[in-house]
Amino acid sequence: MADLLSLYRRGSEWAIAKVAGASSKLDADTPCDRWDVGTLMNHMLETQRYFVGAAHGEDVAPPTSDPPNIMSDNPVTDFERARDDTIRAFGDPAVLEKTGPMLGIAFADQLLHAWDLAQCDGARRNDAKGVARGGIQHDPRPLLGPTAKRRL
Repeated sequence: MADLLSLYRRGSEWAIAKVAGASSKLDADTPCDRWDVGTLMNHMLETQRYFVGAAHGEDVAPPTSDPPNIMSDNPVTDFERARDDTIRAFGDPAVLEKTGPMLGIAFADQLLHAWDLAQCDGARRNDAKGVARGGIQHDPRPLLGPTAKRRL
C-alpha cells in the first residue's frame, strides 16, 4: 500500500504542473462536457477534499457535476495544499488499510483530469503514460475507466 502513496505523490505532482500550465486559461474549454478549466479545477479540488474527509471518517458528500467555486486566486497553492492534505490523511497505514482502494481512485481522478488540463496547454497525447505506469505492474487503463484508451 505504501507504493500506492508514492504513486499518488508522483501523479499529484504531475497534476500540479498541469494546473500551473492551465491556470491562466480558466475560461478555456476542456474535454469534459460542460466544464471549462476553472470548473474542472474546482471539481478536482472538491474531489480531493472528499477523499480526505472520507479518510478521516467524516460524513462527506461525493463530488457533484456542478462543483462549488472553492479555488482561490492561486490554484497551484490550492492544489499543493490538497495534495499535502491527501498525503497526510493516507500516510497513516491504518487509514490506508481501512479505506482500501480509495487512494487509488484519488490518484486516477487526478491523473485523468490533469490530462484534461494538459490538453488546454497543448501537451502531447501520451504525456501521462510514465506517471500512470510508474509503480503499476499492469496496464493502468482498467484503473482509469473506459475513456483511458483515448486519453493515454
